[in-house]
Amino acid sequence: MNAMEALKKQLVKHLNGGEAFMPLEEMLKEISFQKLGERPKNLPYSFYELFYHICFTQNDILNYCTEIQYKAPNWPKDYWPAHREPQNEKDWRNLVENYRKDREELTKVIMDPEIELTETVPSNSSHTFLREILLVIEHSAYHSGQMLIVLRHLGLHTT
Repeated sequence: MNAMEALKKQLVKHLNGGEAFMPLEEMLKEISFQKLGERPKNLPYSFYELFYHICFTQNDILNYCTEIQYKAPNWPKDYWPAHREPQNEKDWRNLVENYRKDREELTKVIMDPEIELTETVPSNSSHTFLREILLVIEHSAYHSGQMLIVLRHLGLHTT
C-alpha cells in the first residue's frame, strides 16, 4: 500500500468516527424515536436537530465535491430543520438512510484512485478534496459531541 492509499484509508476511518469520537452509528442505537425532539436541560437543540444539521451539511459538501454547477443552499435556514423532531418515523428512517448513503458516497470519493486529494473540487478552484473531507470530519466531530451531551442529559449514555 502506498502513502496515498494509507492516507485515504485513514480519512475513511476518521469519517466514520473510529478514532477520536463516538461514531454516530453508535449514537443512533442509543436513542428512541420518542426522544429525538427533546431539548434537555435547556439546551438549544435536540438530538434530531443536530443530526439533521450534520446530514444536510454532509450532503451539501458531497455535492460541492461532485457537482460542477454546485449551488449553495441558503445559510442558515436550509441547514437546520424547521422542527425539533421528525414529522414521523418514516421521515426519520429516510434521514438516517440518506446519512448512510451520503457517507458511502464520500467514502467512494475518498477511495477513488482517479481522485488526488490535493486536486481542487470541480466547483471551486480554491478548495481541495482533502479540505472538504476534513471539513466533513471536523463538522461531524463537533456536532456529535453535542449529540453525546444530549444523550447524557436524556439519561441514555452514562459512560
